[in-house]
Amino acid sequence: QVQLVESGGGSVQAGGSLTLSCVASDYTYDPCVGWFRQPPGKGREGIASIYTTSPRSVYDDSVKGRFTISLDKAKKTVYLQMNSLKPEDTAMYYCAAGSQSYWACSPHTTSTYTYWGQGTQVTVSS
Repeated sequence: QVQLVESGGGSVQAGGSLTLSCVASDYTYDPCVGWFRQPPGKGREGIASIYTTSPRSVYDDSVKGRFTISLDKAKKTVYLQMNSLKPEDTAMYYCAAGSQSYWACSPHTTSTYTYWGQGTQVTVSS
């Protein structure tokens, strides 16, 4: 059982930045970690993923160039640096972990992630 805890959400003006953190109890058997978000009234969407044993990052086009996913192995923490935030980035943000393979680790395969955090709210005002 992997426990994930997100933090770092908050309210920011458009153009601002936030860094989200996802601390895991253990990534050993679930090395694929993704960040997802669910805007108000909409479904959950994947935005970024990283394979923690041999870092390879994948981004959704909606955040490419603005968001960066990174890993601190010693702290068992995956970060999501979010720059140039837009009002449409307003959502509940979740991290998730799964055991999928290196090449299968993607934010676009939501159903393959086994463990999910409780989420952290990001609100971007115009």
